[in-house]
Amino acid sequence: MAESELHVSGIGISKDVVSTIVSIAARRAEGVASVGGNDIASSLISVFTSRSVAPEKAVESFVEDDQLHVTVHLAVFYGYPFTKLAADVRAEVARAVTEQIGVGVSAVDVCIDSLVFPKE
Repeated sequence: MAESELHVSGIGISKDVVSTIVSIAARRAEGVASVGGNDIASSLISVFTSRSVAPEKAVESFVEDDQLHVTVHLAVFYGYPFTKLAADVRAEVARAVTEQIGVGVSAVDVCIDSLVFPKE
């Protein structure tokens, strides 16, 4: 059974709260179609692809040396270089976690799980 709360810097934070903050931040990065299975776009994507990530697995987080270590699963639009997109997602997520929660981020692992092709 996974623990639903993280304890970092003297506070308890629901993993769902962390997931919401991370998801909103990751969507700000240009080229991100959706985060895991958290929105309508990913539901449509799952109709056309064989893969989809369960919403509760879209963002995973744990405490590491009193900082958060985050993994985010994405569907991305074709045509955006993965390395730049991942760097942008890392920057957005780290900034949002630091600003909103007030704790540092030890790492942001970006998993590109599916590719979305725009209509021509």
